[in-house]
Amino acid sequence: MNFDLEGAAALKGARTERLATQSRHTPRCRILGLGGYLPESVLSNDELGQIFDLPDDWIFSRTGIRERRIIAPGQDTSDMALVASRAAIADAGMGADKITHILLGSCAPDGLIPNTACTLEHKLGLSGLMAMDFNVACSGFLYGLYLARAILLLEPQAKILLVTAEAMSRICAPQSRNVRILFGDGAGAAVIGAGEGPGASVDDVLLSSDGTHGEILAAHGAGSRAAYSSPGEPVGELYFLRMNGREVFKHAVCNLTEICLTILARNRLAPADIDLFVPHQANLRIIEAVGQRLGIPAEKTHLYIEHCGNTSGASIPLALEDAVRQKRLHPGDRILLASFGAGFTWGAALLRG
Repeated sequence: MNFDLEGAAALKGARTERLATQSRHTPRCRILGLGGYLPESVLSNDELGQIFDLPDDWIFSRTGIRERRIIAPGQDTSDMALVASRAAIADAGMGADKITHILLGSCAPDGLIPNTACTLEHKLGLSGLMAMDFNVACSGFLYGLYLARAILLLEPQAKILLVTAEAMSRICAPQSRNVRILFGDGAGAAVIGAGEGPGASVDDVLLSSDGTHGEILAAHGAGSRAAYSSPGEPVGELYFLRMNGREVFKHAVCNLTEICLTILARNRLAPADIDLFVPHQANLRIIEAVGQRLGIPAEKTHLYIEHCGNTSGASIPLALEDAVRQKRLHPGDRILLASFGAGFTWGAALLRG
């Protein structure tokens, strides 16, 4: 086969120039404001230990968690989302009336219909926006960043409210030890916009999934697979979250390590170039294993799991907000985000402070 090297070089040069031109006209995606909310009620290891006959140190050594927050009776996922949203909007220095889109990620929303994003829109005193729910469990914030970047390509002037809110305690069976010691409730929010200025830029997002292993971490409550035949019917076991912890650990460590290395490589970076690693706060053992495989030292990893547990999709924005509060983010810093959730879904993102 004959190959025209000169023609190929010219084509490559033209393609490179075209991509460079495109990048100059692509609006820079920025996190303009962050907000979070954790319920007031605390469920400690000591309280769980009385139920499951487990000492605090046993739970902490396996999870890195001392306590988790639990949503109050009569409180909904949208109520938590509302508090986090108002905080993010205030942090962005704008009014709620400037929001043009609402993206809400949750695997424990208010209900099936209406979607929780529309409920949140109403509670914010807004109407007429694009408001949508999506469910990728713990990967929600990263998938939401990807969606926000796509919206900004179409509408560079958009101001997008990205919220991840999870009432995980509502889908954990009371006697299910392996999930109750892990999960807590909470909400995180970010206002996303384009252009230069303050706020961390979202330089890249990489996502993946594999439905082959869906049943390893699943809850089918109120869906077609666990439908109720009549009012008053007892809630079945399929309603509640089920998890094979060992399998989740194995897949999470492998896939998170791979996707972090991939996003770094395509941005011509090495793990040593990362100033702060903010992983999904799922389990301390997973976080440590991924950090070791990447070669990112513990002092560059931000932890926020001890006092809130695994808040699923809310964990990364909550951890980011905490990192800002602790002054761990500085101008020019390179920040690596990574998350793994049910589906399976996973992703990584690169931010620049």
